[in-house]
Amino acid sequence: MDGEKLRPLLIVEDDLALQKQIKWSLDRYESVVAGDGESAMAQVRRYAPAVVTMDLGLPPDADAVSEGFRLLEQIIAADPDTKVIVLTGQNDQSHALQAVAGGAYDFLSKPFEPEVLNLIVERAYRMHQLQAENKRLRALQLPEGCAGLLTRDPQMLRLCRTIEKVAATNVSVMLLGESGTGKEVLARSLHQQSPRRAGRFVAINCAAIPDNLLESELFGYEKGAFTGAAKTTPGKIETAHGGTLMLDEIGDMPLPLQAKLLRFLQERVLERVGGRQEIPVDVRVVCATHQNLQQGVKDGRFREDLYYRLAEIVVDIPPLRARVGDAALLAHAFVRRFGQEYGRSLVLADDALHAIESYAWPGNIRELENCIKRATIMADAAQITADDIGLPGSAGAAGGRPLGLRETREAAEQQAVLAALARADGTVAKAADLLGVSRPTLYDLMHRFGLKP
Repeated sequence: MDGEKLRPLLIVEDDLALQKQIKWSLDRYESVVAGDGESAMAQVRRYAPAVVTMDLGLPPDADAVSEGFRLLEQIIAADPDTKVIVLTGQNDQSHALQAVAGGAYDFLSKPFEPEVLNLIVERAYRMHQLQAENKRLRALQLPEGCAGLLTRDPQMLRLCRTIEKVAATNVSVMLLGESGTGKEVLARSLHQQSPRRAGRFVAINCAAIPDNLLESELFGYEKGAFTGAAKTTPGKIETAHGGTLMLDEIGDMPLPLQAKLLRFLQERVLERVGGRQEIPVDVRVVCATHQNLQQGVKDGRFREDLYYRLAEIVVDIPPLRARVGDAALLAHAFVRRFGQEYGRSLVLADDALHAIESYAWPGNIRELENCIKRATIMADAAQITADDIGLPGSAGAAGGRPLGLRETREAAEQQAVLAALARADGTVAKAADLLGVSRPTLYDLMHRFGLKP
């Protein structure tokens, strides 16, 4: 129970004598007290207690329960995992049950036996501990939807879990993101996680094919349909039957072809160019673009009805500059890959890592990959230096919403740990040196943030 002594327990009680009695009964915990809802929420924000005991009757109307229920709602909204134990009067069981229905963990009637209260509080701590450990273990499991992606960034891991959930369905998915953020990698991961994995994954870049050829590329053509059509040729849609079709840069598709694509999506049959036969095709459509399609709809460049057909699920992929630690993590991986490819054993020097971390990477992962490939070829020594990288100094994108002091400190610690692990290429001892902490301390921090060694 030593660890539990260090964790705060919040006691919300306006009766000073009862407040002291509860605190005395729970002397094995580090208790903080509050006499009303406002001061209770201040303590919640300051200490983030795992367990709270509270009376429903609080000032300014201690004879009613409205203030208590309001406080319960605020505590649960601040942290749904907080275990709130409601202390009620002997004949007030209906309000106690209402509180449990509203998110309270348990209730106990007054007057209470100290041993019983201790038992309930200890059980609440155990439950909180188990839930926290369960969350941590889930966080350590890299989603299968991340196949092909290398990331430790929390928002990217959440995105991967979204891909994993969506993959099991047959909905159309739209991947939004800047060029080079990994849209095709995610589309392939979606396909590999879907029931269609045995089928083909077929990708076509709508911006790379001239408008007059795009229709025949997508829908195929019959022999003699136009000059040079020497034989009947299935299109990309037909080729992807039973699998997944990725329409990359869908925002560049011409309007007349958008109408034909919409008809296919509605009826799931197509006609080849120059043909009259309707061909049924079973395919899942995933599209991708760096454009703002909603603005395109307003400007008349993109059909609104097609947009809503394609955007049943929208996945917004963050740029590399917004992914904590990922630039250094990917850089190490690219050095290993290209070093093996070109028969060189290289590592990144500290000044190179600093340059990589401070650059904004407008071309995202594709630009980083090309940069490391060039540096691997051109480096004269066993270390790739900032000069080999050849990047202009650039402050990375920073920002975020204002937080409370505790949340700000935790967010800063998590970012520092992620950045140190990325720079150290996952070597815990080196990351601990970079952070100026011991290895056990870093392991504790990694455990808290759900990070794998």
